[in-house]
Amino acid sequence: MMNIETFVLGPLQTNAYLITEESGKHAIVIDPGMNPKKLLERIRERGVQVEAILLTHAHFDHMGGVEEVRKACGCPVYIHDLEADWLTDPRKNGSMRWSDVTEPLSTGPAEYALDEGQVLKLIGLEFRVSHTPGHSPGSVSFLCGTHLFSGDVLFRQSVGRTDLPGGSERDLFDSIRGKLYKMDPQVRVYPGHGPQTTIGYEMINNPYVAQQS
Repeated sequence: MMNIETFVLGPLQTNAYLITEESGKHAIVIDPGMNPKKLLERIRERGVQVEAILLTHAHFDHMGGVEEVRKACGCPVYIHDLEADWLTDPRKNGSMRWSDVTEPLSTGPAEYALDEGQVLKLIGLEFRVSHTPGHSPGSVSFLCGTHLFSGDVLFRQSVGRTDLPGGSERDLFDSIRGKLYKMDPQVRVYPGHGPQTTIGYEMINNPYVAQQS
C-alpha cells in the first residue's frame, strides 16, 4: 500500500513525487525538481522521514532541488552511473544552456548508483529499476507494483525529446517498446511532466510509439 503525491515544480513544470508507505511515516522523493518549497513544506507538515531521493535522470529541471531536499531530510541520492557526473556539471545537466530559465545548477555527488534490474527496498516497498535510455543516456524508470515512474521517457500521448546531448530516438523507442510496453497494460504511468496515463492506453493511443504487431 502506498500513497503518491504530485508536486509540479519549477519553470518547466516538472512532476516531483512524494511516495509514502501505509503508515505515512516513511517516504521517498522521485525527482525533486526545481524550487522544491511546496514539496519540503508538505514533508514537514506530514512529519515523514524521507529515506531516499531517486532520480530518473539528471537534467536540471529534475535535479535542481536535490541539495535542498537532501540537506533538509538527511537522505541519500540515487542515480544511474552514466549521469553521475551530470549532478556536479552544469554543462552536462543542461542548466548552462538554459540561461533564460535558470542559473547554472550543480549538486554534490550521489551516494548510490542505479542499474538495470536492480531492486531497491525502501519504505517497505520494492522499486524495480529499468534502464530506459533515449531521452538521456542514464534515464531510468521505477516500477513499484502497478505504478511506473517514467521520468521523461514516456508521457501521455507523447515521448521525451531526443535532441539534447546524449539523446537518441532509436534508444528511446527501443526503451519504450522493448521494456515499458512489455509491462502489464494496467500499469499506471507517472511521467516527469504532464498528466498520468497507463501502459495500455499508450500502446493504443501514443502517436509516436504505437505497439508493434
